[in-house]
Amino acid sequence: MQDKEIRTSDRSTIGEEMSAIKQKMSALTGKSDRIVIAIGASTGGTDAIAEVLKKLPENTPGIVIVQHMPQGFTKMYAERLDKLCRIEVKEAEHGDRIRSGQALLAPGGLQMRVIKDRDGGYCVSCLEGEKISGHKPSVDALFFSVAENVGKNAIGIILTGMGRDGADGLLKMRKSGAFTIGQDEHSSVVYGMPMAANSIGAVTIQASEKEIPQILVKHLAGRE
Repeated sequence: MQDKEIRTSDRSTIGEEMSAIKQKMSALTGKSDRIVIAIGASTGGTDAIAEVLKKLPENTPGIVIVQHMPQGFTKMYAERLDKLCRIEVKEAEHGDRIRSGQALLAPGGLQMRVIKDRDGGYCVSCLEGEKISGHKPSVDALFFSVAENVGKNAIGIILTGMGRDGADGLLKMRKSGAFTIGQDEHSSVVYGMPMAANSIGAVTIQASEKEIPQILVKHLAGRE
């Protein structure tokens, strides 16, 4: 995938980091379609997600995201992220395959889950349904599906947000063998969701949104 144009202000802050990250991530070639990174956020999450995604290289394993956001806004948000990031970002559609170099954002008003496809990889279902943990899309709905279908090949990240959506799902992910990251209190706009997850033992490590990309890449590089 050709590098997307990144604004000058971003280049100065991430240029050296990206060079080191790309070298580490090259070890994942041929393996990354079996890895799924799941991210959940709410209040303050639009900026936190952008901070994480814009530092990731083109060959990052497939990412699925739930950001609490009403119907009609998720498509515009995905398009904004796509312009900022080297990976492709799009609003998910039912049946989209999860693949490296791409992030799928759950559509507002639908529940997005990860399911296995016929080729041994993964795709998403985006369907109507009841609210889960008070939300649609729900981080818990996504995380529970990742725990069930991806297990130890998954990475879960819970970012700033009000309430506790995602806490139980992240715990299920960790118990299934996934590596889990929670945003720390200092950098969170609202330390609700990460705090709830951390308090029940769902978080492997806490970090700021600026530190999460490096932690993620270090973990992925260590999988070889």
